[in-house]
Amino acid sequence: MSSNPQNVQLARYYTSTLKRMAKNCVLRLDPNVKRSMCKRCHSLLIPGVTATVRIRTKREKHVVVTCLECRMVSRYLARKDYQLWTELPTSLLSYRQPGTDTGKNNGPVTATGTNDSASASSTVGGNADQQKQSCNV
Repeated sequence: MSSNPQNVQLARYYTSTLKRMAKNCVLRLDPNVKRSMCKRCHSLLIPGVTATVRIRTKREKHVVVTCLECRMVSRYLARKDYQLWTELPTSLLSYRQPGTDTGKNNGPVTATGTNDSASASSTVGGNADQQKQSCNV
């Protein structure tokens, strides 16, 4: 990466494309993938090449990742008992029951006070089937 700057530009292009596609298709990226990209300049964070990684214990033990391109600093807690949302057993699809309410609203609340998902798809971006097809790129 450091020997050929064209590779850095190509990596930035691919990471920005990945973020844009995930946003358009309303997908959650894995936290490990998100932590390997710079939020400001979209460069790929490789320890020792495009990023410095330090462990600090000032208040609480945390990892400090500094992008060498734009000097963006990211801090991540390093607790023993901490689990990412992808590591929790409730995040797997096999544990979820179909038809159960997750506590989140499925659409905006209309003037009558109910969730109207049909009006939500027509007001936000058109037909929901067309939106799903646009994400199958």
